[in-house]
Amino acid sequence: MGLLRSLPMLVSLIWLWFFFLPSVMAQSTSARALDALLQDYAYRAFVRPRTGIPYDGILPSNLTGIKIAAMRLRSGSLRTRGVKMYKEFHIPKGVTQQRPYVERLVLVYQNLGNWSNTYYRLSGYTHLAPVLGLLAYSASNLSATNLPELDIRASGDPISIIFPDMMPVPDGSVPKCVWFDLHGYPNFSNVISGNTCLTVQQGHFSIVVESIAPGPAPVALPPAPAGPRPSGKGKKSNSKVWIIVGSVVGGLALFALLAFLVLWVQKYKHRMKMQQMQKAADVGEALQMTPVGDTKAPAAMVTRTQPVLENEYVP
Repeated sequence: MGLLRSLPMLVSLIWLWFFFLPSVMAQSTSARALDALLQDYAYRAFVRPRTGIPYDGILPSNLTGIKIAAMRLRSGSLRTRGVKMYKEFHIPKGVTQQRPYVERLVLVYQNLGNWSNTYYRLSGYTHLAPVLGLLAYSASNLSATNLPELDIRASGDPISIIFPDMMPVPDGSVPKCVWFDLHGYPNFSNVISGNTCLTVQQGHFSIVVESIAPGPAPVALPPAPAGPRPSGKGKKSNSKVWIIVGSVVGGLALFALLAFLVLWVQKYKHRMKMQQMQKAADVGEALQMTPVGDTKAPAAMVTRTQPVLENEYVP
């Protein structure tokens, strides 16, 4: 009974694990894998690196459309001088590198171009500018791969990101700056001066607007009879119905599996019992052999019923 009571909860957890969580985590996982790959190719641009000079990286043909660069800096110089202009990023004074502290760091620049919507898709929003990334790594080993990001923060003025390739804003729309943290979660803020966003942390940045679905073409229809207006909850109701149906089907499948296991255990126990009885019969006491003519036959030691002649019953 306890298992049957917990069955609906178990089915819900199975459905959540196999259907919901993968769809939420897939985009973040692929973006993190891309960051690691771009860090590797950006570090390859360092042949004879000079401090404070950006070096453009070269990517394979399957990543055409993405641009990367790398620039090595001293942590102290980043804090006291900043970087006047690193691609689209203006880094002011006061940007500090948190623990673990490193003497030298590398700022990896990313411009995802036409891959922006692939790795940083926002449901209900449209990108007006490509996704730009700025990530900091340790410069102690310029041949290292899969490095963890350092934690850099602007303690004074914020970092500015200027988007020169921004598309025109649709009429009636309000553009928003979006910042994706290292886990892929979006955070929105206001656009400054038409195409500029501000941040105090590293990550990925873009400008988006809310998507406006095109209205259906007008069609001449006869006047509908008066009645209650549709609530607009049909799609939600359908989705709920499918969720319930999926849960019920999953529950029935799990229940059938449990019933099959119970039947198999019972048959196994019965088979083992029969084997034990067979074994006991095979090792039982053997009958003694008695000569009958030229052969021998088994004979019992005790006869349960003594033979009686028929004439003994006659009075």
